[in-house]
Amino acid sequence: MRENCTSGTVRGVPGNRHSYRRGHGGIAAVTHATGLSRNTIARGLAELAAPPTLSSASLTRSRRPGGGRPPLIETDPTVIPALETLVEPTTRGDPMSPLRWTCKSTRKLAEALQQQGHRVGARTVAHLLHALDYSLQANRKTREGSSHPDRNAQFAYINAQVRACQERGQPVVSIDAKKKELVGNFANKGQEWQPQGTPEEVGTHDFPDPHLGKAIPYGVYDMTTNHGWVSVGLDHDTAQFATATLRRWWQAMGSQMYPQAETLLVTADSGGSNSRRSRLWKVALQAVADEIGLPISVCHFPPGTSKWNKIEHRMFCHITENWRGRPLRSLEVIVNLIGHTTTTTGLQIEAELDTHTYPTGLKVSDKELAAVQITQAPFHGEWNYTISPR
Repeated sequence: MRENCTSGTVRGVPGNRHSYRRGHGGIAAVTHATGLSRNTIARGLAELAAPPTLSSASLTRSRRPGGGRPPLIETDPTVIPALETLVEPTTRGDPMSPLRWTCKSTRKLAEALQQQGHRVGARTVAHLLHALDYSLQANRKTREGSSHPDRNAQFAYINAQVRACQERGQPVVSIDAKKKELVGNFANKGQEWQPQGTPEEVGTHDFPDPHLGKAIPYGVYDMTTNHGWVSVGLDHDTAQFATATLRRWWQAMGSQMYPQAETLLVTADSGGSNSRRSRLWKVALQAVADEIGLPISVCHFPPGTSKWNKIEHRMFCHITENWRGRPLRSLEVIVNLIGHTTTTTGLQIEAELDTHTYPTGLKVSDKELAAVQITQAPFHGEWNYTISPR
């Protein structure tokens, strides 16, 4: 190749097109300007001088056929079985597994493979996992534990009781306690529309405020009218707090909606403050029945099936949706957000603060329990019973 060069564009030279006329020192000038070797510049000029040839192969391939590093699975065919062994769920119980007690991130998987003699990095591990149809997945709440043999039969019984009361125009409610909420300038899950660059600023730690404490929402949901009541307690979630909320609902809403009521049907979980095993729950419910003058029938859901309680997915979930992304800075904020929760299906909720104290550890004597006017149903009387006013 002669040192003189013709006019043309040399790759690596700044600018869109930098031309050099014929003359002595052209390649040397380009070498000085770009730092490229003379041979590289000469090959570039030769490519420019050659007639263009476009083929499908040249459009899709950046190097000659067979060029580049061979795939890892060809040079190390044992890496795939080794990786599958590490991520198999059965290895969680294997005491020899190096990842038994650690998070199985791509970095840790790569480190474990490197300890076995495989030359692999975290990014390659990610590609291999995707090729093996693995993906990042969260936990899914589907297993309810050991189910009672009469689980489905109890569901059918509850549905029959609810339908019968509704057909007779009698009140039917679902009750439960919502998750306790920290009161103060704390982060709340979810997102809310805000002007760009002005997010709600909250504390970096979620330590309970000793002055504000926690809010305890306990709800009553009317399955017929799609209306609800929530008492926001400050003390403890006890059987007395649960029955006090039921009493407040009846005084504020139930008695107006059902002036001709002859009975009240309550569906509840098997545990918590309204547990089927709680003596205090039955004694406190007797006091409510005496006050409102109505027999109160209770149907408990089988153990481990609380998610089937209507209040969970007809009222509580909408409250959570309504205050997503908002710090619950005060009790007033909590009460107002609950009370302004609505849905397109007509849900309406009334909320009120309950400032009473409900001590824990109260004992119910056999005599007090014997005074409860309770009648157990023929089918699972421990789940289904009626407490009549005295």
